[in-house]
Formats: sequence, structure tokens, C-alpha cells
Amino acid sequence: MNKNYGFGKRVALPFTAAYDCLMKALQDEGFGIVMEINVSETLKNKINHDMPPYRIIGACKPPFAKNAIEADPSIGLLLPCNIVLREDSEGQVHAGFMDTKAILALAQNAKIDGIADETYRKLERVMSALP
Repeated sequence: MNKNYGFGKRVALPFTAAYDCLMKALQDEGFGIVMEINVSETLKNKINHDMPPYRIIGACKPPFAKNAIEADPSIGLLLPCNIVLREDSEGQVHAGFMDTKAILALAQNAKIDGIADETYRKLERVMSALP
């Protein structure tokens, strides 16, 4: 997956193992999880729709968030860094990461550009940690 708003890869693990590996890799890079949405479970509960596992994970590196908010108090509209872990209909697992450089460029603020670049590099390392 390479889109103008994100990047990602296919993961060579079953969903639960991929989730565990992703959480460890995020922790190793200093990210905390500020929110998680189990989309497949929510859609099943709300509209009785079955789908393969699909999670949206909101990751945050607190010092980066602090600096970004100080540079632009409205930047919270573009936070946290979203990661999607999903399984397709063939059982393949995919991890997608928000392209912080593309998304945070919307702020048009050089201070935030630096934070976006560093965050992007950290998310690339997280992706690289997934088999």
C-alpha cells in the first residue's frame, strides 16, 4: 500500500501475532496508544456486518505531540498518527501507516514539518520491524 496519505506492507503473520508485533514495535520507538477502534467488532455490533479483522490504532509520541501543539494549537485536528491493521478476504494481513509528512504539511508550519519528518522515520522503522 503506497498512497499519497500513507504507506504500508503485507505482514507475514496471522492477525493476532501481527497486532502483538506492531504494538511492541510502536513501544520500542516510544509511541503510546491513545485510542484504538476495532472496526470489525463495531460494525458487527452496530449494523450486524461481518468483515475480517480491521483495527485503527492511534499512536502518539508525547514529546512530539507537545511540540506540535505548541507550534500550532489546532494541530490536534491532524493527530494522532493513525495505523490500520487489517486482514483481507484471503486472510492476508496488511499494516498501513499515516504519512505524517503529507498529512502534517497541511499545517504549513516549518516547526511541524520537522516533527513530521522525524515521526515518519520512526513509523518506517515500526513498519520494518514487521515481518
